[in-house]
Amino acid sequence: MSRTARSRTRLRLGLTATALLTAAALVPAPAHAEDVTDYTITVDQGAGGAAIDDTMYGVFFEDINRAADGGLYAELVQNRSFEYSTADNGSYTPLTSWAVSGAAEVVNDSGRLNERNRHYLALGAGSSVTNAGYHTGIRVEKGKRYDFSVWARAASGTTLTVTLKDAAGPLADARRVAVKGGWAQYEATFTASRTSNRGRLAVASSGTAALDMVSLFPRETYKNQPGGLRKDLAEKIAALKPGFVRFPGGCLVNTGSMEDYSESSGWQRKRSYQWKDTIGPVEERATNANFWGYNQSYGLGYYEYFRFAEDIGAMPLPVVPALVTGCGQNTATDDGALLKRHIQDTLDLIEFANGPATSTWGKVRAEMGHPKPFGLTHIGVGNEENLPREFFARFQQFRAAIEAKYPDITVVSNSGPDDSGTTFDTAWQLNREGKVDMVDEHYYNSPQWFLQNNDRYDSYDRGGPKVFLGEYASQGNAWKNGLAEAAFMTGLERNADIVELASYAPLLAGEDYVQWSPDMIWFNNHASWGSANYEVQKLFMTNVGDRVVPSRASTTPNVSGPITGAVGLSTWATSAAYDDVKVTAADGTTLLSDDFSGDAAQWTHSGGGSWSVQDGQYVQTDEAAENTLVTAGDPAWHDYDLQVKATKKAGKEGFLVAFGVKDTGNLYWWNLGGWNNTQSAVEQATDGGKSTLISRAGSIETGRAYDIDIKVRGRQVTLYLDGQEWGSFTDDRPAEPFRQVVTEDARTGELIVKVVNAQPAEARTAIDLGGGKVASRARVTTLAADADAVNTETDSPVTPVTSTFRGVANEFTYTFPANSVTFLRIARR
Repeated sequence: MSRTARSRTRLRLGLTATALLTAAALVPAPAHAEDVTDYTITVDQGAGGAAIDDTMYGVFFEDINRAADGGLYAELVQNRSFEYSTADNGSYTPLTSWAVSGAAEVVNDSGRLNERNRHYLALGAGSSVTNAGYHTGIRVEKGKRYDFSVWARAASGTTLTVTLKDAAGPLADARRVAVKGGWAQYEATFTASRTSNRGRLAVASSGTAALDMVSLFPRETYKNQPGGLRKDLAEKIAALKPGFVRFPGGCLVNTGSMEDYSESSGWQRKRSYQWKDTIGPVEERATNANFWGYNQSYGLGYYEYFRFAEDIGAMPLPVVPALVTGCGQNTATDDGALLKRHIQDTLDLIEFANGPATSTWGKVRAEMGHPKPFGLTHIGVGNEENLPREFFARFQQFRAAIEAKYPDITVVSNSGPDDSGTTFDTAWQLNREGKVDMVDEHYYNSPQWFLQNNDRYDSYDRGGPKVFLGEYASQGNAWKNGLAEAAFMTGLERNADIVELASYAPLLAGEDYVQWSPDMIWFNNHASWGSANYEVQKLFMTNVGDRVVPSRASTTPNVSGPITGAVGLSTWATSAAYDDVKVTAADGTTLLSDDFSGDAAQWTHSGGGSWSVQDGQYVQTDEAAENTLVTAGDPAWHDYDLQVKATKKAGKEGFLVAFGVKDTGNLYWWNLGGWNNTQSAVEQATDGGKSTLISRAGSIETGRAYDIDIKVRGRQVTLYLDGQEWGSFTDDRPAEPFRQVVTEDARTGELIVKVVNAQPAEARTAIDLGGGKVASRARVTTLAADADAVNTETDSPVTPVTSTFRGVANEFTYTFPANSVTFLRIARR
């Protein structure tokens, strides 16, 4: 379909009373005041629209924020196999989360359970160990059953006494297990006598015994599968009705060693996630250091991911390492034999998923309990590599091997960790030239960025690779973040011929183990709740439709003025000196001049670090401090030149020179020598969330004085470094708060009119459905709340409200609430 037929609209700034008066002066006065509407939506039912795949929206699962162990994986015992190590976290020991009474020692010798489970516990006679579980402890509910198991051996008859308790006393009747002989698995079942969030599991031994894989699972798991998934979390994911599940990462895939877990590699603990480590009996699965600073047991492994995807009706989409690390590590492995092994592992993975039960790896799947193939159709190679050329050279070898043996598999590439910049541009060039089928884009930006970039995919090449938006989120879990994401998603749907797959990220966060925020679903050991972002995703994912019905909408009057704000200086993990700061208005008037020959009284310190005037320079000396912002000037300044001399004294990065500063969370800054002194960029912060506007590779030298000149004219900014133009940009993309898209549900014949009103004012809207007969009633689902509202365990201000609207006609008026997302399902006759 042509761009004209799509009736694209430009982005605009938020609606204000002034803007309404301005707009009113530009149009004829209405005959009757009641005919006035703020917006119009016009639908063209006769025009063709892009088809929308039923897999368009999905979920991305990565073991971050304790999403697996202590989260979706229902195991209640932490460090069950005594494999925790300083390789996982500097504070860990093999007895982390265990308390010892008497004699107990973690042993690594030939008496172990198996080669891949290297450690076990030697427990002395009359001694005991007690496990603290995750979060506040082991959660048990009165009347529910819990299945205990342990691998144990004892030279002579020994009795293990197993108890569930908390500070107030027993939580269930004790169980006694007789152990004799070599390694064997022993089981028992508890029925909780009362509810507790702070339970502890204790194992006491009458004689000397060896223990491993001490486990406790709730009997009630998702679909009641033994050793399965935590029910409430799995149900919240299933309720989204995702079209796909991308797994297992993320940074887990492309960080760490690419070696295997074997004697020849020295039992490498900091490995990239490799699927063969995660299948087979759980007691034989190797644990690993998790990139996010803890241990991962692999009890939730590839087989469980495939099963979960199947259980919720989603397409599995695994991601495998490409032998180029990312996420700050950024190295390419040059080992031909190792690359060949990983390519073969990927081919074996496809056979594990799709091969007949008679094939080598299909037989492994069948022996695990699933003779039927899983039906894998897509596989990702690599994740957010910052070395696009090195990555793509290896990607091509993976793709060639996969296409030669499995030509029906879609092999997904990626474009690095950002929405723009040198890495992004280079990666996309290589992907286009290489005729890649699909490219995985990732970005985390401010709400304003999402409001400004609804048209991001309007101009993508319709003949080029398709887009998999594998990771995205606005920087926060408040309702304003959900609104911005919803507005952006209308653009994803409008461009469904380009954006074939999309998933918010990350999916899960344990409230006591947060490495990354925001997140879609939050939990502790006894409850879970969907964020405002979750409610947006759920509304879109359960009301997708089958094709786009072209439509157009009026926009909010443009009230954008020039970039305004004070100026600032900052550093990030760096010591730097600044001098000769001068701000000059466009007419030549001096607004600020400071050579630091006296004090720094004109500057306000609002960040961290240690600033002082030294030898006629303003110096920040703390090399560890991040964001040490000092500011000067008037927030009303506009159309000015900012000049400053900057010298890096020591540290990891370079300089941060700010302009357009309204406050610490709303500003622009030129980040010179950022990202460990590898690139420079202009970033815009809005309500604390940052977006990159322009970036280039480059570094800053220590001890060299740089002349920095920033010219702000209206909304255009030009940047000079040592007298040479470094770059320029025009920030002329206002954040349009009123967005819409219309789709058709082929099964019901309904039109689904989806409207986002991301502003604190109602939007009375004239809707023209473009002809044809329609029912007089519409089913309405509305999400509306205060912009700063946040869903919590005990309060959900952002929750869907369903209603019926009885005023539908071919032309009708509907008033969309302030700060709202509204879906109208309209039946056609």
